[in-house]
Amino acid sequence: MLLILQRLPLLLLIIYLPVLAANNPPEHLFGYQELRRSDLSLFPQWLSVLERHIMEMTPEGQCDTPIFNQCHLKNWLAFLDSIVNLTPAEQIHKVNEYANQKEYILDMENYGIEDYWATPKQFLQNSGDCEDFAIIKLLSLKQLGFDTQQMRVVVVQDTNQRVAHAVMSINSGGDILILDNQINEVLSHTAIFHYVPVYSVSETGWWMHLPK
Repeated sequence: MLLILQRLPLLLLIIYLPVLAANNPPEHLFGYQELRRSDLSLFPQWLSVLERHIMEMTPEGQCDTPIFNQCHLKNWLAFLDSIVNLTPAEQIHKVNEYANQKEYILDMENYGIEDYWATPKQFLQNSGDCEDFAIIKLLSLKQLGFDTQQMRVVVVQDTNQRVAHAVMSINSGGDILILDNQINEVLSHTAIFHYVPVYSVSETGWWMHLPK
């Protein structure tokens, strides 16, 4: 769930709206204005998942039974190795399809709380909700050598379903591509009209988004 994500942008808007107006920020994701900031302390869930992911990157466990299989991480790394020689565009599409095979499950069902950002290992074991799909896609592409400064987890408002949602974006080939758990096709951000970006985060900073 994105309960915390829905509350946080209101505070950010109050803090940064005067700065945004004064700086006249450029248009970018989904055609919205954005302002970059480097202080990620406002996003403890994001910082936590990055730290925990590093600690969990040692595959372990038994692989000889489908029940209580502990080889999810090893299988994920094997999948990434299998596509390492594909073109960047093919790798992006394969990563999107691989993650989207998992089931969508709410954080309350998985972890007993309304908002939890899962590591790839946890997601592969338990499935997850929209930000968990976005996280594993970003970290999959990072493992393949993509530039982390070109990738973000993007929190949006879905105007069709009137709910908060999260996707992954990547700057590639002169375009911004969107990897979404709701569709297997990787689309340009210019082809999507029902998402309103609220804020986005990368490993090095975050962005506030406002309409023109």
